[in-house]
Amino acid sequence: MSASLRAVALADLPSIGPGVITLGVFDGVHLGHRAILDATRVAATEHGARSVALVFDPPPDELLRPGTVVPRLAPLDVNLSRIEALGIRAVPIRFDEPLRELTAEAFLEALSPAIELKGLAMSRRSAFGRDRGGTVEQLQALGADRGFAVAVVEPVEVDGLIVSSSRIRATIGAGDLPAALRLGVTPFLRGTVVTGDRRGRQMGFPTANLRFEYPPAMPPLGIYAGRAAPGIRGVPNGQPSLISIGTRPTFHEGGEVLAEVHLLDWDGDLYGMPLGVELVARLRDERRFSGVDALVQQMRLDAEMGRAVLGMT
Repeated sequence: MSASLRAVALADLPSIGPGVITLGVFDGVHLGHRAILDATRVAATEHGARSVALVFDPPPDELLRPGTVVPRLAPLDVNLSRIEALGIRAVPIRFDEPLRELTAEAFLEALSPAIELKGLAMSRRSAFGRDRGGTVEQLQALGADRGFAVAVVEPVEVDGLIVSSSRIRATIGAGDLPAALRLGVTPFLRGTVVTGDRRGRQMGFPTANLRFEYPPAMPPLGIYAGRAAPGIRGVPNGQPSLISIGTRPTFHEGGEVLAEVHLLDWDGDLYGMPLGVELVARLRDERRFSGVDALVQQMRLDAEMGRAVLGMT
């Protein structure tokens, strides 16, 4: 991947040359994002330029509404990788107070000399710059004067509603994983494996406890079937997994919410390593059991159901 994983200021943009840009957070890189990214790539080809996605980090809402934490559908580097897999250069841009104060015109001027602007792709519903002044109409007028084209992309609808990251967060929060998939996002969690109480191993179901370094969009408490994401040393790509998201009520009263991953038919040392999992299906709600024996019996049933859902039987 060519993009840096660290968001940079506009003044530190890498030299790209002639480019057609699009800009936004692109959290999850869902169907709506892909429509804009596709339009960016097509316009870049027409103008003999590079296609570039300027990806804001952190999400502007966290600066515009102090105290707000936007749950992420994926960490920044995953979103950048998904964009670049579409053949588009992804550049993370630090969204801070100086950037917030720029008008849309000043923002585009600040791209020079790193990017020689040949075009811009944006959704008809979007706007950027101070007070969201950079509307489609304003930018079309500016482009006619400054010599760049504006490709306007209509919103993508699924089931009669516009696809958006906030909509997908809501579907995941409701536990509706199939709806998230229809909108173009596989629910994803990634964390560093940390030491737990090792109770799972004692019960025959060793788990990797995840510590998150970003605020993930979490589904409801429960047990899920999923697959390990690529790039985990020693773990086969797509390794079937069970994921528990809950407070372990059989052992604790009102404990913190933990994400624990049991890799089916695999065992090894993952401590200190990043582990990502894609959630495929919700198996059941979290429940409190009368004791360890009852819990282990249910975990065996969960494993059987997970194998069936994941096509292992």
